[in-house]
Amino acid sequence: MRAGYGKSIISRFRGDRRAMAGLCLLAAEVLCVVLLPSLLGLEPNVTDRSAGFWAPPSAAHWLGTDDVGRDLLARLICGGRISLLVGFSAAAISVAVGVPLGLLAGYRRGPWEFWIMRLADIFQSFPSIVLVLCLVAAVGASVWNIILVIGLLGWTSIARLVYGNTLSIREKEYILAVQALGGSTATILRRNVMPNAVAPVWAALSLRVGRAILSESSLSFLGVGIRTPQASWGNLIQHASNPVVFASKPWVWVPPSLCIILTVFALQFIGDGLRDAMDPRWIHTGAAEVRQPPCRETPEELVHIGQDAPQPSPKPVRRRAW
Repeated sequence: MRAGYGKSIISRFRGDRRAMAGLCLLAAEVLCVVLLPSLLGLEPNVTDRSAGFWAPPSAAHWLGTDDVGRDLLARLICGGRISLLVGFSAAAISVAVGVPLGLLAGYRRGPWEFWIMRLADIFQSFPSIVLVLCLVAAVGASVWNIILVIGLLGWTSIARLVYGNTLSIREKEYILAVQALGGSTATILRRNVMPNAVAPVWAALSLRVGRAILSESSLSFLGVGIRTPQASWGNLIQHASNPVVFASKPWVWVPPSLCIILTVFALQFIGDGLRDAMDPRWIHTGAAEVRQPPCRETPEELVHIGQDAPQPSPKPVRRRAW
């Protein structure tokens, strides 16, 4: 049954054109940033003095050079490694922290629920970008410090999602049966609650990756993120803070901006596709998939249903002969 249900999720996801387009685009980006630097021999930190500074696009440098003569195409591709690494790693840390806390808060209730949810309220009460700026300035602007800060500050949304699902699952009959048979809390959480509570997390994970990429880009644009000579999409766009570069050299900041936009859109499409594929309103019957009809609650819809229903044929009236 689980294998059939998994196949139905994959088939529904493959039927979503936007989700598949986003997946293909993201896979192409990952392959480019991983393989192209070694295949093309790109060096992001080498200065080409013959090309000069702020050189426009040419055959030797397809995207031109920056303020010290470094090839912008090489820095764009190698910067994609850093941006995607920050996005996926920070999202993984958020899930690793948020899922256990959400499970404990939803299943154990009591003090666990109070302290974990109040801690989540405290984290969400501060503007995220301000909190990230303060912590990165305190611990240092290295790649792994940025990953840890963004990941540890992003656990609240994952924890609340798992917490809400766990609250409804803990009252199910099969959970009560396992408890009556003497199952331990760790066994119930690992085998019975977590597989059902974390299913929506897969849909939220792609959105969390997109937010982490945007956070890293914002930090780098503000000058407290990835520092040169390391390249990232955010600190490449930082050149646009110079009005002269912004107005006269669009080839410097337009390509990294498009990469960020396309990546976030691709992740958004993948998340929407996973959410629709895991929609519980789909019923898997083995041979076919039937979508449950939406609930009609308004009086107009109920009247419309009553009018559409087949009416019984009137009985013939017998007249009495006098």
